[in-house]
Amino acid sequence: MLTRETPVLIDGPVGQLEALYLDSAEPRGLALLCHPNPVQGGTMLNKVVSTLQRTARDAGLVTLRFNYRGVGASAGSHDMGTGEVEDALAAARWLRAQYPELPLTLLGFSFGGFVAASLGGQLEAQGAKLSGLFMVAPAVMRLLEQYPLPASCPITVIQPETDEVIDPQLVYNWSNDLSRPHELLKVAECGHFFHGKLPELKELVAPRLLN
Repeated sequence: MLTRETPVLIDGPVGQLEALYLDSAEPRGLALLCHPNPVQGGTMLNKVVSTLQRTARDAGLVTLRFNYRGVGASAGSHDMGTGEVEDALAAARWLRAQYPELPLTLLGFSFGGFVAASLGGQLEAQGAKLSGLFMVAPAVMRLLEQYPLPASCPITVIQPETDEVIDPQLVYNWSNDLSRPHELLKVAECGHFFHGKLPELKELVAPRLLN
């Protein structure tokens, strides 16, 4: 199994985006990973994002994680909203071009959960085939009506019960108000960054990939 990611540069809306790409000898699908809040130090190397990447890799998915504008070697400056979703769209197009026939799974952590969810609705509206959307400790308060959620693909929300960054009750309320089918998984005795709980996160995501 291939394990070493390859650095790549992707043409984004405001310049090049820094990314890490991992191919697969027998790819079963594609996985795009969206990282947490860049203003608070979030990058594609975040340990939760890294855990999600390895989980997707072990499931036989081709993976791509990337830095939003203004993060690492990515051009531009933080937008904290629409701009990062546009960056994710550019990354998704690049990834899908590698294997146009394979379905795409979106995984986002914290602010990245908002980005992945917003991206999913856009991609589905454009005819993309999505295998799933995973929102981990998602910043649901940022979700905008202009970016509706994908309507068809399975949605899994994973929320730490003692999250100190995203109020768990906000996520629970959002889940209760969401009319479309989805799965809400609560992780007991777990903070926002899954300290000591990363293996549990992997155990929750792995069986739900490409099922």
